[in-house]
Amino acid sequence: MISQQFTIPEQWKWFTEARYGMFIHWGPYAQYGRGEQVLFREHLDQEEYAAQASAWNPEHFDPELWAATAVKAGFKYACFTTRHHDGYCMWDSAYTDYSSACQAPKRDFVREYVDAFRKAGLRIGLYYSWIDWRLPAYFEGPEIDPEGWEKVRTYLHNQVKELLTRYGRIDHFFFDGVWPRNADDLQSVELLAEMRRLQPGILINNRLGYSAEHDGYRADGGVGAGDSDTLGDFGTPEHLITVDQKRLWESCQVTTWRLWSHVFGERWRPADYLLDMLCECAEKGGAHGGNLLLNVGPTADGQLPPEFVQRALAIGKWLEVHGEAIYGSDGGFLTEFITRGRQTTKKNCLYLIIRFWDGRPEMRVADLVSKVKAVTLLTTGQALPFEQLGDDLWIKGLPAEAPTHLFPVIRVECEGRPATNQWGRERLWEGDPARVAAWARSQRGTSVYRDGRER
Repeated sequence: MISQQFTIPEQWKWFTEARYGMFIHWGPYAQYGRGEQVLFREHLDQEEYAAQASAWNPEHFDPELWAATAVKAGFKYACFTTRHHDGYCMWDSAYTDYSSACQAPKRDFVREYVDAFRKAGLRIGLYYSWIDWRLPAYFEGPEIDPEGWEKVRTYLHNQVKELLTRYGRIDHFFFDGVWPRNADDLQSVELLAEMRRLQPGILINNRLGYSAEHDGYRADGGVGAGDSDTLGDFGTPEHLITVDQKRLWESCQVTTWRLWSHVFGERWRPADYLLDMLCECAEKGGAHGGNLLLNVGPTADGQLPPEFVQRALAIGKWLEVHGEAIYGSDGGFLTEFITRGRQTTKKNCLYLIIRFWDGRPEMRVADLVSKVKAVTLLTTGQALPFEQLGDDLWIKGLPAEAPTHLFPVIRVECEGRPATNQWGRERLWEGDPARVAAWARSQRGTSVYRDGRER
């Protein structure tokens, strides 16, 4: 269960209100259609890759259309790849000519993204990779090439500061690709202090590397929650949903099966699967965040794939009706509900997000000790009759057919904040096993025989 001790600073509360962000992996690698890491994974010829990247000119990039789609899809913020591991920069950097501004497009894509998404009312996030596969000194490090390493580190720091001083307020910053360096090599802690000076309200993720000097923990959260108390404001579990007990967190997930940038022939996850990830993040969120950063890989010519748009708009339509169960929610897990779906709470309301609609007219919600004032099928606005018997809530009058193709939602309004009993607090394989023994003993006895009586 989530610790409630973490207090969210006022300037970060937008993050927990938002719950849902759009991740955008886009760059010259989209031309290959085999993922954002094709240069390294297929160890392509560096010069040939650079030539093709420099010739890349996405003439159909329309950031205002992207932003309008994001708003309609229900996203509240976005995070754009300013530079991925291939080293190509998507803005007019003063520190290199390997950029969209100096090469074929002659455009500052970061500027266009920021302006369009901010105008649409979305919070602004930027992704930046520490690693650059073009630079030998990054991999040799300060021990082998101290002079070369110092140049690389200065380059990285200068670019981050450039991104934070050219585009107005930046709300969210996502570092990636620390390996094989660490936080002490990168001086990431020192850079964070400068970032906070330049952007006092910014949220910075925890992919900052191991630091023996500062707290002896590994902060990079790509494969889990991370251990550091100090390195990074939010955790970033990747391809999984894992609660970070020490900070805000967002799970970054793909809309396809695996890869982040546009891929020819990739398989797409269905809308209900993607929506369930959002609901799971909100359910597990508690006081610590629980956001979903859902990715799209635009095509090489700058268009959002129709498969993504179709799924994103379906979720957006669902959020128009059921968004109160997600945006600004306080997490769920109030009672055991996995056999039906998911739960979230907000103020005095418990939201039942039904993944499995069985068509029966009644539903039992066990272990809810709060007095219920009203029950509403949020999907249709219909008030539902109900009865409370002890700690059991019986909801009645449910339609035989699911009222939405995605997940119907039932809102249960209580007299105070929804509360549960021991069975709700302790789940399968959790808690005090004595409660299971008492349950079995009181209801059937102690023996292996059918009636529970000893022979």
